[in-house]
Amino acid sequence: MRKLLCCLLFLPMGAGLVAQNKTIVFGYEDIPQSLLVNPAADMPQDFHAGIPLLSQFYLHGGSSGVSAYDIFQESSTDINQRITTAINNMDFRDFFTVNQQLEILSAGWRNKKGDYLSAGLYQELDVLAYFPEDLAVLAWEGNRNYIGRSFDLGQLSVTSEVLMVYHVGISRQFNKNLRVGARAKLYSNIAHVSSTANRGSFLTTENPGTLNIYQHIISNADIEVRTSGIDAISEAGSPGREATKRALLGGNLGLGVDLGISYDWDRNWTFDASILDLGFVYHSNDVKRYTAAGDYVLDGVEFIFPPLSDGQRTLDYYRNLTDDLDASIPRDTISNGYIQLRPTKINAALSYGFGTFGEGEECNCLNKGSTRFRERLGLQFFSVIRPRRPHMALSAFYYRRLTGFLSAKVAYTVDEYSASNLGGGFAADIGPVNFYFTVDNILRYGNVARAKNVSLQVGLNLKLSSE
Repeated sequence: MRKLLCCLLFLPMGAGLVAQNKTIVFGYEDIPQSLLVNPAADMPQDFHAGIPLLSQFYLHGGSSGVSAYDIFQESSTDINQRITTAINNMDFRDFFTVNQQLEILSAGWRNKKGDYLSAGLYQELDVLAYFPEDLAVLAWEGNRNYIGRSFDLGQLSVTSEVLMVYHVGISRQFNKNLRVGARAKLYSNIAHVSSTANRGSFLTTENPGTLNIYQHIISNADIEVRTSGIDAISEAGSPGREATKRALLGGNLGLGVDLGISYDWDRNWTFDASILDLGFVYHSNDVKRYTAAGDYVLDGVEFIFPPLSDGQRTLDYYRNLTDDLDASIPRDTISNGYIQLRPTKINAALSYGFGTFGEGEECNCLNKGSTRFRERLGLQFFSVIRPRRPHMALSAFYYRRLTGFLSAKVAYTVDEYSASNLGGGFAADIGPVNFYFTVDNILRYGNVARAKNVSLQVGLNLKLSSE
């Protein structure tokens, strides 16, 4: 039983260890996919097209409180003790998260006015689970040593979704200092599960002078789980076909927008910022909302011994307990629609460019002016809005164009996972082929299991210019 509980408690952690945020790609305009993190990015080429299914493969996530190594390391310490230590070292503010994206199609082109237009579609998976500290202690250790402690049922907070995103955007230069961008998005949700607005408590107290020593009290319980698309996919004769239909605008639909700016204070200083996924999905078809609310008091359980001597009495007793629980905390399933807000992301960066190209030196021949410096130093802020609080990160980065076709960027990040996250990436233009690769937490690659956050992003594009 404990092994099963271990899997349930720490499965999200294992998934979160193959992950990444987009610190490297933001502001890295040699990569066309930087338009997806700032629609105001200044593209150096006149046209790009992503290689279908290969232009962006991306994983993002992590565990803020524990690593896989903390639990599954080879050690003389019993695994049960390692699990107990991990539970005691985390609290309800810790979380596990996974974000994955696969770009299906993408393209961008410059029109006669000089605007850069882009469009495409990508699939996204987003999972977030907060660590339910009280419930984990109660499930792992029981309540024997916690008489009089109130366990908070509201710590249960989980949300997950998979959807297809259709988008079209524009990046426009308003004057020599200011570039702005916008991207409209149409969401087609495939499946969604969330339980984030829960409350209630569980308390065990001593009840001296009675046959049953303890009294178990559930107070102000109000639990809700929202789902959409789950039944349609699980009950379909071909789940894959049903999921595909829901991805192709057959699911629950929503709207969103990305906004971005890039502003040159002077020749060297640049400020870039964006707000992403400012939008919602309205769930109206194949919707189920499971609720349970109320109060319940149990004055212990009566053990009828031997139970086989009076089977009907035993059966009636436990049936009455179940009926009493159902009457005190009624459960219901309703099909009303609901609105789900997307996890909005905010990026901002201030950078200083230096190291101009000398006469006759190789530079980015496709560039229209955005990479006029060989090197750039800066600070970058990232935040994503989550059910309990924003999750934030701060990075210091360095960009350098190494040759006329190759550039690289490194970043040192302090975030929710650690204060020692060193990441890096490169982009290469070999003829019309653009290849890029980025990775986070390089310092942990000697033993990935020790990392609380590891990243990977890779892609292939075609880039062309009229010059």
